[in-house]
Amino acid sequence: MNQQENKIDNPNINRAARTGRQTEDERLLAGPALGGTPFYKTDTWRVMRIMGEFVEGFDALAELGPAVTIFGSARTKPGDVHYETAVSVAKTLGEAGFSIITGGGPGIMEAGNKGGRLAGVQSIGLNIELPFEQHLNPYVDLSIDFRYFFARKVMLVKYAQAFVIFPGGFGTMDELFESLTLIQTGKVQNFPVVLFDTSYWGGLVDWLKNSMLAEGKIAPEDLDLLILTDSAEEARDAIVRALQDQSWRLAREEGAREVARQAYGRK
Repeated sequence: MNQQENKIDNPNINRAARTGRQTEDERLLAGPALGGTPFYKTDTWRVMRIMGEFVEGFDALAELGPAVTIFGSARTKPGDVHYETAVSVAKTLGEAGFSIITGGGPGIMEAGNKGGRLAGVQSIGLNIELPFEQHLNPYVDLSIDFRYFFARKVMLVKYAQAFVIFPGGFGTMDELFESLTLIQTGKVQNFPVVLFDTSYWGGLVDWLKNSMLAEGKIAPEDLDLLILTDSAEEARDAIVRALQDQSWRLAREEGAREVARQAYGRK
């Protein structure tokens, strides 16, 4: 064996100055270990994907301007009264200068995007990857795809000035109560939550009043965070008024602070 061969085969030369820990360059350039987990399946890679979803969303929506997010059942069909009403509400909001944001799927989401399209404002769909395939509805002008519900939910609230919530199921309830929690704890301010269709939501509001409020689980001011209506114009006016009326915002901010003080013992 000559001297050159000895250099190549000698691990002490090949790994000179090793401290026992791989450098970041080595980690990057090393191939996947046999039998090991590929890097793209690790939590580290998932964090990078999550960051990518936020960056894409922030980049796409940064200059959106005033917008309203519309929620409701994906099972509502065209021709259904709730579908057609959602089209009308979204159109009315669009004509008032609000872009329309939805989850990008069928049902009420499709109706909301359709109404935005009819009003000539930007119609946005934030689609989510589901175990069953969900196609983007045909009325979306700007679409962003998400793998993670929590990243998508941030975008649904971050770039909206209000929520309008139509009758729906678990997903709709999830969005409703998450938004109420954010408002109640002061994380989101001056943010109207409109429940459309008093006959559908009335029972829930009665339960909140007769159970949650009666047992001291929420404050009286918390019920004021909900706006119930059956009118597209009333929904529009409530949102516009809330955004323009400083006293409306301050009253709800103070209510949220009082709830936080009571719940967490803060002064």
